[in-house]
Amino acid sequence: MKKILAGVALVGTAVSAQAADLAVKAPYMKAPVAMVYDWTGFYIGANVGVGVGRDLAAHAFPAGGTFNSTYLQPEGVIGGGQIGYNWQSNTTFLGPLLIGVEADIQGSGMSDGRTTLNSLVGPVNYNQKLDWFSTVRGRIGLVRGPAVGYFTGGFAAGNVKTTITETGVGQFGISETRTGWTIGSGVEAALGGNWTGKIEYLYLDLGKRDDAFFGTQALRTEYRESIFRVGLNYRIGGNGMYITPPPANWAGLYIGANFGGALGRNATTASLAGFNENFSLSPDGYVGGGQIGYNWQAASWVFGVEADFQGSTQKDDRTAVLGSNIAYNQKLPWFGTARARLGYAIDTSLFYVTGGYAYGNVKTNIVTPFTNDTVTNSRSGYAVGAGVETPFSLFGLLGPNWTSKTEYLYVDLGSKTDSFAVIGQSTSKVTEHMLRTGINYHFNQPIVAKY
Repeated sequence: MKKILAGVALVGTAVSAQAADLAVKAPYMKAPVAMVYDWTGFYIGANVGVGVGRDLAAHAFPAGGTFNSTYLQPEGVIGGGQIGYNWQSNTTFLGPLLIGVEADIQGSGMSDGRTTLNSLVGPVNYNQKLDWFSTVRGRIGLVRGPAVGYFTGGFAAGNVKTTITETGVGQFGISETRTGWTIGSGVEAALGGNWTGKIEYLYLDLGKRDDAFFGTQALRTEYRESIFRVGLNYRIGGNGMYITPPPANWAGLYIGANFGGALGRNATTASLAGFNENFSLSPDGYVGGGQIGYNWQAASWVFGVEADFQGSTQKDDRTAVLGSNIAYNQKLPWFGTARARLGYAIDTSLFYVTGGYAYGNVKTNIVTPFTNDTVTNSRSGYAVGAGVETPFSLFGLLGPNWTSKTEYLYVDLGSKTDSFAVIGQSTSKVTEHMLRTGINYHFNQPIVAKY
């Protein structure tokens, strides 16, 4: 999803290239160490995560007559392996720069068999799967010692299966390996020894396809997938000169701001005159806001609480069902969370998981040939996620109290049934996948290493 990628574009600068700064103002350092880290070399690793599609399907049956438009949203666990090579070089202005290549192959459990709409003849069920995908990408990033923020992009391929089953008519199926492109961003940081960990987002565009079948029907499908994953890499022949420093001091109060992107997968049911339709609304857009939190630390373990409030541009205004007689426009104008954090500090990085309470505002507009109705309500639920936080100097412009974080959140705001004129009732379960990056200012007094 392009908006998620644009929303986390700051990842590329969230880890500053001022590697030399580590020798004079290493944020949160408790003791002096020899800070020499070189990312150059081969690596191999594994990853796991979640994928969700936003595959617009426009179905005319018969062609030029009754028309439905909705998003098929295969969702599920993905996992696989990657191999790559990095080159690290110094630049005059930016400092250490990472340039690399990476290839990966992924198995996928992403599927959507819930979508059932209606034609003039009877119910139509859609089933779509992404069995596997693979990418070959370049990487470019700014190095901050044992951490690097990067952009990535290149070639993508994947196997997509789509089946349409129409009551009283028959079944139409497609299974093919499609090719396209991918872009994304991420943060990778040292875990000790030759091991590194990363959190990464990829947007896959596998093109679009037009099909004609059953004599008078036409289907246009766009294939757009969002991948959120964490990975573990082993650097083959890594730099033995590097000495892992003591964990940073994360204790105390902090405040900050964030920006990112979000994608909804909101399972929805609508009914009209005895006809029921099941489909997904897919609001996507940018999110941004602020956070405040407090950390306690025991050795390398970090315990914290954090609250945030976000504005959002998410909307889906392309879904038209019940023979295009019902047009939806669903938005999530704002949301917030109050969460606990549990992390482990390694070097100058903090890896953490988070979870807690979530709340938000959902606005649903339904337009029919006879009515235009809008229902707005506040909902509550839960949020879970994970992230990595690292020092942030913005090319030396900020002091040692600043950090940046890259974070994935899954937000579930529950299910609610609303009443509308003409269609009667519409039930929607709101779930969101989001990736965001932010900066934090810590009010504690860091101990600067002396060299």
